Amino acid sequence: MVSPFLSVACDLANKSLLLTSPNPRVGCVITRPDGQILGQGHTQQAGGPHAEVMALRDAAAQGHSIQGATAYVTLEPCAHQGRTGPCCDALIAAGIKTLVATNTDPNPLVAGQGFARMRAAGIDVVVLPPDDPLAIQSRELNIGFFSRMVRKTPWVRMKIAASLDGKTALTNGASQWITSPEARADGHAWRARACAVLTGMGTVRADNPRLDVRLVDTPRQPAVALVDSRLELSPDAHLFVASRPLYIWATGQNDHKLSELEARGARVFQQSGGHSQVDLAAMLQDMGRLEINELHVEAGHRLNGALMEAGLVDEFLIYLAPKLLGQGRDMASFGPLTELSQALPLVFQSTQMVGPDLRVLARVQGRDQF
Repeated sequence: MVSPFLSVACDLANKSLLLTSPNPRVGCVITRPDGQILGQGHTQQAGGPHAEVMALRDAAAQGHSIQGATAYVTLEPCAHQGRTGPCCDALIAAGIKTLVATNTDPNPLVAGQGFARMRAAGIDVVVLPPDDPLAIQSRELNIGFFSRMVRKTPWVRMKIAASLDGKTALTNGASQWITSPEARADGHAWRARACAVLTGMGTVRADNPRLDVRLVDTPRQPAVALVDSRLELSPDAHLFVASRPLYIWATGQNDHKLSELEARGARVFQQSGGHSQVDLAAMLQDMGRLEINELHVEAGHRLNGALMEAGLVDEFLIYLAPKLLGQGRDMASFGPLTELSQALPLVFQSTQMVGPDLRVLARVQGRDQF
């Protein structure tokens, strides 16, 4: 049977959720024809072994022969020399007879070539149809990788913590804390899975945040991305605290501040063209080239609104606290709309209680069709 072993492979892929960026999260299970599991594994950190190699090593450590075995994998084995060698060649050399995979790799350097090479070596290759639940599950786990490979930009997930009436702060700016400790820890878990966390100078001026992952264990810290049109960031800002890349997008020219920030380790992208505001679409193109798969946005209502108006948000991660604040700051500043048909259409992906708060994951309609 296919599904039980692919389900195990999907579970293994989930174990690499916080580990593999910018590589995809992949799991692999190798079995005998009678169903005995010979080896299993998941992709390690970038530059480390992929899932297929980990499964082969596991089998070898147990003294198992792979000759004539079946490999179940949650993404097409790679067919190119990247940070590691081609996984399809490793499976061929090991004597795999059958390969069952959930998805074709969207990377143009692979994109069916791994399957083709294995078929040419006499291996039976089975690929699930795109609408199979396990194919959907493994694609969702790598939605950012698919986005970057196909659209050349990251998957943009906007996180918002708000009261039930949609306020993210009081009119005086007070916002700590609207949601519960449980919701904040859950938000850190979503930060941890991202390649980068994006904010704007309004948030930095108001809160001087660290934007690192502190409330859950993580093997790595995501990069920080900052929209700072006039290069106002202080070299002493808390964004410099954690050991991780810091990327800044600006439009203004300030050679002295540029030198200060670069001396602190920041990489600054200065956009030309005479515009006062950062071109957010161009920024996302830069992020694609930086190998950022998932972008986690934690910003104020102005940057949130600008991203939404530009049509750049893919998904919303919203925590709603069971309280009403009345007048206050909204989730995002955009509009005004003149017709209800202009509203941004969303599809609820999931709802879940997190402590006393409600977590809503809502996707912009059609954004995952790529």
